[in-house]
Amino acid sequence: MHARVAAAIATAALGVAALLSPTPVARAGESGEPTVIAHRGASAYAPENTLASIDKAAKLGFSWVENDVQRTKDGELVVIHDGSLERTTNVKELFPGRAPWKVKDFTAAEIARLDAGGWFSPAYAGTRVPTLEQYMRRVERNHEKLLLEIKNPELYPGIEQQTLKLLGNQGWLDQKHLGRLIVQSFSADSIRTVHELKPALTTAYLGRPSVTQLHQYARFTDLINPSYGSISKGYVCTVHSVEGAHGRPLGVFVWTVNDADTARKVKDYGVDGLITNKPDVVRAALEAG
Repeated sequence: MHARVAAAIATAALGVAALLSPTPVARAGESGEPTVIAHRGASAYAPENTLASIDKAAKLGFSWVENDVQRTKDGELVVIHDGSLERTTNVKELFPGRAPWKVKDFTAAEIARLDAGGWFSPAYAGTRVPTLEQYMRRVERNHEKLLLEIKNPELYPGIEQQTLKLLGNQGWLDQKHLGRLIVQSFSADSIRTVHELKPALTTAYLGRPSVTQLHQYARFTDLINPSYGSISKGYVCTVHSVEGAHGRPLGVFVWTVNDADTARKVKDYGVDGLITNKPDVVRAALEAG
């Protein structure tokens, strides 16, 4: 009788552990190739961080996309990379007297008026800056997976909690979606906060910690995501030797790889993922060996 009870408890414990542990992200060695992540969508072919860009990634056959999240003056989460609206919208034309056109100084309604595609190509004129809610709905419709970057968190107190709340409201924090979502940031404090608020979620630190710092970062992250030019084969091997927050070796996604030679080089380093504006170019290079 006691043995049956013990077995039942052990089974239950395993079930709880499974619920708390995210589905492993695809790693080199499991699929045979590094994961290819479309940077800000397929941003070489459509305006970055727009619905058009993730639609283009889907049409090219890529399931992983990356984006950047910031917050408007009135508290709406929007998908845009730069702290200023100047480079990727027509904000200077619509609001000429409001330099330096910071995202945080504009309301969601004002940002919704901006053209976020005309700068890229006349074919995309009228494309809008999406809210994170709109973006998540499109990612879901496209059956895509998301590497979400919390951008400039020091400008937006509480953005980690707000982002997780929105993701939860959109159904992206259930067990089915945990294997399709990674949250990353250049801020270690921000990623530590995300891990504390949602321990089951996969997290990534953007940057290149020193070898001596890796165990410290491994307490709250699952991946180390540096620029490709900052790493070596030895560094990747060392990262893989450290156990991350969910009991698996730390992974490495590198950015931003846009040419065949670099793709082959970092593949040889043993990286687990390549973040790229040109996912088709990178995929072809990896498949060609």
